[in-house]
Amino acid sequence: MGNVFWAVDRALGGERRPTSGQKWAARRPVAAGLLLAVPFTLLFLALSSEGGAVGAALAVLGGLVMGVLFALAATAERLRQRRLKRRGLWDGS
Repeated sequence: MGNVFWAVDRALGGERRPTSGQKWAARRPVAAGLLLAVPFTLLFLALSSEGGAVGAALAVLGGLVMGVLFALAATAERLRQRRLKRRGLWDGS
């Protein structure tokens, strides 16, 4: 099962050098999560049909969930970059 995962990862470009955005997000996963949580919160506020505090609370909760998901994705990118360094496929520059 593990070999299948890594084969699919290679086929999807998992061994390519990270872009500058991926490097930034991997260095700052919390900041990446916050940077993307704020626009999602504003979007949810704009689309909210609920008025008042309930709509605002749901929008903030939705933004928080999106921020956590993006922070987890940035942390996974950090682990991918660490793996690339360990395997000698990338020098970290």
